[in-house]
Amino acid sequence: MELIEEAKKRCTRVMERVERLDTSKITASCKGTLLKLASSELNFLSSTHLHQSLPLSVNISHLEAVVHILEQPFITGVSRVCKLFPLSPTIGNGEKSDCGAAKGVYLDIVCTLNRNPVWFIVSDRNPKYVSWDECSGNKGLRTRIQQVLDAARSSLTLKPSSVILFFSNGLDQCICEKLQGEFGAYECAVEFPDCSFDFLEEPESEWINVFARSYRGACILEIKVDHVSPSVLVYDVKDSPPDAVGTQIPEKHIDISLGASFSSLILGMKFCCLHAEGVETLLGQDDLINFDTTALIAVVSGISNGGTEKLLAAPETEMRLRFKGNYKFVIAQVLSEIQNPIHVELSGLTSGKRGIICETVHSEFKELVSMCGGPNEKLRADQLLKCLMVVPDSPSARMMGLPTTRKLALKNKVVFGTGDYWHAPTLTANMAFVRAISQTGMSLFTIEHRPRALTGN
Repeated sequence: MELIEEAKKRCTRVMERVERLDTSKITASCKGTLLKLASSELNFLSSTHLHQSLPLSVNISHLEAVVHILEQPFITGVSRVCKLFPLSPTIGNGEKSDCGAAKGVYLDIVCTLNRNPVWFIVSDRNPKYVSWDECSGNKGLRTRIQQVLDAARSSLTLKPSSVILFFSNGLDQCICEKLQGEFGAYECAVEFPDCSFDFLEEPESEWINVFARSYRGACILEIKVDHVSPSVLVYDVKDSPPDAVGTQIPEKHIDISLGASFSSLILGMKFCCLHAEGVETLLGQDDLINFDTTALIAVVSGISNGGTEKLLAAPETEMRLRFKGNYKFVIAQVLSEIQNPIHVELSGLTSGKRGIICETVHSEFKELVSMCGGPNEKLRADQLLKCLMVVPDSPSARMMGLPTTRKLALKNKVVFGTGDYWHAPTLTANMAFVRAISQTGMSLFTIEHRPRALTGN
């Protein structure tokens, strides 16, 4: 019974770890799936008919490995876990798949890794039981990987850039070489921790047990689904200084009188003025951040730039007349700003980054500021736009493959899809769209910020 009790404790620890997963990187439905699987395993182990002589289920080891991956800070945008992905009878180029009879492929994690959408296949099997070809009813690793790649290439909206194979107990060298030779697999450049630590406080006891599982022998391989060549051009923002390429923004180009926190945020970013021939260097960079309209407004808003006291001091009747139905919304933002100034938050997200905006955001932001912005907000908007790269609307194919609906508006698909094309996270307060995307199962790299409104100051 000792082994069974230990396995039950492992189930409990997995559920506790799942509950602690950052909700900004994994959807509630994904956490629910993991909790359901761990609970099912615990119920099995707690069943009265289970005896010590029976072999224990290995599912908890698999779940531990999945959660270990999800806990890593470089894993974001988790949209599916431990789900069956339908397998199309044809692959992306229209040719029939030789594995087309299968109903689907099992994916352990659909997420974003280093700004790229990826699929994870996790195996916790003993390496000696991992066969390359079909054996004793097992279809073999070769067939499974082929099916996964067929599914990846046939998908548009959920298509990953890579499939990552995580063998937590290692892999036989012979099979590793076959994966490299037949599928072009190579050692994953991302370093996963060798160990997973967890703590469990025993009830009615002063002891806190520390549990650790080693992944020192893990074999982690990556297979590129295909290679996408850049096909759009970047052009310069008007009046951008031509000598400021990939450097910190010179202080001489910043009007300090527009506010200390605003100036500090701008000066912390990189300026980059790329010509058409430099587009290839842009696509491969990992320091890009895509601003949507809500993010630009948050930067220039009077609420973010020292206007909170003035707004709170104004008579309520004047404020209600000024902001109409948005009165409570604006007051909530003012109180939020007093507690946590948003420029501090945004500076931490944008420092050392190169900001990009698509044409749609560029025109929408200018129009909103022109209609609703005050003199200072307009000056800050002009200053901000000089420090960002405007790129053509170039939404990724997978984003445009989603149906256009009320929740998935075309304009938002263009804005977020352009960030997806450039492998840049989109900084946004539009969480309704982010939730709608997650419900499709697509993994999208986004960064949430608190909303701010233009005040007319």
